[in-house]
Amino acid sequence: MKINRTATLAGVSIAAMLALAACSPAEEAAPAAEAVATTAPADAGTIVTVAQGNADFSTLVTAVVAADLAETLGGTGPFTVFAPTNAAFAKVPAATMETLLAPAGKADLTKILTYHVVAGRVDAATLTQQIQAGGGTAALTTVQGGVLTARVDADGSVTLTDEKGGVARVVQADVAASNGIIHAIDTVVMP
Repeated sequence: MKINRTATLAGVSIAAMLALAACSPAEEAAPAAEAVATTAPADAGTIVTVAQGNADFSTLVTAVVAADLAETLGGTGPFTVFAPTNAAFAKVPAATMETLLAPAGKADLTKILTYHVVAGRVDAATLTQQIQAGGGTAALTTVQGGVLTARVDADGSVTLTDEKGGVARVVQADVAASNGIIHAIDTVVMP
């Protein structure tokens, strides 16, 4: 999980902009930079609040609300959320997204979203240790009951492989929330 100085500085800048935007509700927050760049302090709010404050998670927030998971992910936790960015959701066919966001698709949407959640707080350092201890991979049991397989690529980035063989890359790690941690990913993983 490479985090370079530029991404960290961008994250601090965006977090400051979001904090200022929160003080004046009439103005919209500026869109996030290409890499989801926020490393918020734990007092920034719950996972849901932090996601709502980042424009790059707007599709995720819409999906969480449609699946009635906002209260759960806003609860005590702790949770680790592998959060697909808007660009990740853009890879899902539009017709599929429409179906999932419709009331009839709620059960399937819930299954997919909870597949992105792991109970407990698994930060980047902990995940890397789990991967090393597992001989190069770590099996993460999701709240949905399925498994994601994490590994470190040759370039140092962490990837998740879902049960269907799809691969997502962590594009930003350790976005802190009061009830857990968020790792932004570039692809929606499927159970």
